[in-house]
Amino acid sequence: MSASGGTKAIVAALGANLAIAVSKFVAFAFSGSSSMLAEGVHSVADSGNQFLLLLGGKRAQREATPQHPFGYGRERYIYAFLVSIVLFSVGGMFAIYEGYEKISHPHEVEHWYWPVGVLVFAILAEGYSFRTAIKESNETRGSLSWVEYVRRAKAPELPVVLLEDFGALIGLVLALGGVGLALLTGDGVWDGIGTVCIGVLLVLIALVLAAETKSLLLGESAGIEQVKAIETAIVDGDTVTRVIHMRTLHLGPEELLVAAKIAVQHDDSAGEVATAINAAEARIREAVPIARVIYLEPDIFSESEARKGADREATPGGPTPTGDADH
Repeated sequence: MSASGGTKAIVAALGANLAIAVSKFVAFAFSGSSSMLAEGVHSVADSGNQFLLLLGGKRAQREATPQHPFGYGRERYIYAFLVSIVLFSVGGMFAIYEGYEKISHPHEVEHWYWPVGVLVFAILAEGYSFRTAIKESNETRGSLSWVEYVRRAKAPELPVVLLEDFGALIGLVLALGGVGLALLTGDGVWDGIGTVCIGVLLVLIALVLAAETKSLLLGESAGIEQVKAIETAIVDGDTVTRVIHMRTLHLGPEELLVAAKIAVQHDDSAGEVATAINAAEARIREAVPIARVIYLEPDIFSESEARKGADREATPGGPTPTGDADH
């Protein structure tokens, strides 16, 4: 997996979650806190999720085959989608169920120092993991806000780790609040309420992850800046005079397909057109290095045909009759 895949952040999160999971289960065994059990299962689910992300990154590096000529880059999206399913089912739904059971059959939290001590340790460990994810994300985030970064990032690993760590920190605070109120009031129902809140939080995060990774699985275009850079690189003002229409598609986080119909001079020879196309491909790769698969179709530009708009049946995904382009 490339550096932009956030390997360091994933490994940091995996190590932190494994250590936290063990401590939470120990705390549950001594205290009987349902918040501790839910948080323990949450940490196990998170550890499995980080393993899935690492596995997806490894499998995505396989070479293209005749059956899969564009490679396996989208495996990273598939495994990120699996993470959202695990987080929803194993993490969120289990916590809601356990919280409901605790509210229905409350009992006092025993040996309070175990859950409190573990929660403080877990907050510190998750804080370190979250800090690592933020540091790595800042290298690629640019001027985007955190919400925009999660929505626009083409590499799914860092957004997944960011949301998991953020959810884990909020969940730990909720667990600490539930245990604390249960100790102060002597009513174990508060521990169950804290557990239900953790479950709802995990379900919400899982739904956000599922929505974002679904979009990546369906196939997203290049970013606006990359599209403009590609269009600028194609036109040389001599043989290639304009881009008639263009489509881009991410074959993986770091592999982009570019397909464009370009306008050439009507009196250029086939050799001149071929040379111009080769030069345009080189300029595209220089401007946007992740543009690995490029198809350029030469044509003669016609003002009258352009005013008719693109034939959407002949060009799937083509612009609407109003001329609005969907790159």
